[in-house]
Amino acid sequence: MREEVPIGAIILDGSGQIIARAGNRTEELADPTAHAEMEVIRQACAIRGEPRLPDCSLYVTLEPCPMCATAISFARIQRLYYAAPDPKGGGVEHGPRIFHQPTCHHKPELYPGIGEDEAAELLRTFFQARR
Repeated sequence: MREEVPIGAIILDGSGQIIARAGNRTEELADPTAHAEMEVIRQACAIRGEPRLPDCSLYVTLEPCPMCATAISFARIQRLYYAAPDPKGGGVEHGPRIFHQPTCHHKPELYPGIGEDEAAELLRTFFQARR
């Protein structure tokens, strides 16, 4: 079995309590949609019994891809914090820039670069070991 890319995510409620945490599970589940962000959003919505998380903050180690950025918008997450940018696969500041599209349902407050150096080093080390 191949190792998962080390990307993790947590969702905090309005009082700052962690309500869900997840990591990538695409390899484990053989599911291309099992990104950390998708998994943590599913968990938080299930815990709350609601399809939207308007008072919540999502923290993730890598800039969300376009699929995850769209899910963040649909979930109405209030704030998005992410560590490392992803020029190749990102969908927030790179690529399609989902939150800047006129068809975007909701744009969260964005806080990029939180813990960027540590997250970038973790990902660099992971990918170098596979080359």
